[in-house]
Amino acid sequence: MYISTSTVIALLAPCILVSAGPVFKNKGTTDGWDSTNHEHWGTVTQVKDESYKPDSSLKMVQKYDSNYHNRYHSEVYKKDVYTVGDEGYYGFAFRLDPEWDTSHGQTYNIAQFIADFSDHPDNSCKDTWLPSMMMWVEHDQLLIRRKGGDMCDSSQDKFTIGTVKPGTWHRVVLQAKWSSSNSGYYKVWFDGKEAMERSNIVTTFKDEQKKFTFQFRTGLYANGWHDDKHMEGNQGTRQLWIDEVGIGNKYEDADPGEK
Repeated sequence: MYISTSTVIALLAPCILVSAGPVFKNKGTTDGWDSTNHEHWGTVTQVKDESYKPDSSLKMVQKYDSNYHNRYHSEVYKKDVYTVGDEGYYGFAFRLDPEWDTSHGQTYNIAQFIADFSDHPDNSCKDTWLPSMMMWVEHDQLLIRRKGGDMCDSSQDKFTIGTVKPGTWHRVVLQAKWSSSNSGYYKVWFDGKEAMERSNIVTTFKDEQKKFTFQFRTGLYANGWHDDKHMEGNQGTRQLWIDEVGIGNKYEDADPGEK
């Protein structure tokens, strides 16, 4: 999250403050996160047998259950990462299981920014948790979505980032300016190369009082199973690994770096 020197004193933070280095860094451990969310048969574990850099990573697993009708999160999250008007860099490395089935088009989310808008004064639609950005795997493609504006009459778009190869470690960095008007932007690097850039876009929801702060979540959220109300194909267990998570004010704070 970026905060200019002229506004640091005035903001006095519910959100993470600027530091000389990364605002948040996690090297594939369960330490340092505000919490873990693993629903139903899902798991989040720290492992040493697979990692982007030595010597551990986070392994996220979800299992489909036809008798279960709620959500399928297996994520870690950090609270108070941004509010409207902020800017920042956010990155991590991820690896899909080598046997990951890419033949079906259901979506599997691997990162998102989300906030609880239950008490928002404009919440006529009685919504609760709203994600602004979501990043997911669909077939063998990595995609990103922006959403925002009026919470009950929002706009959204999705953009393709690149091709994901199961069993291979990939790294991704997002630079974002969080704006509820057409002054926001996204820039994404995939495996160290610029993959997409969009400016003059809405990237988050209106919040004039800057009351609602967004969490950053990463892991596996099998949202396609929940949203479609069924599982396509026959791969009822999905797993991936997350490592080298970074949040900061410049690219180097967020980039997992070369392996």
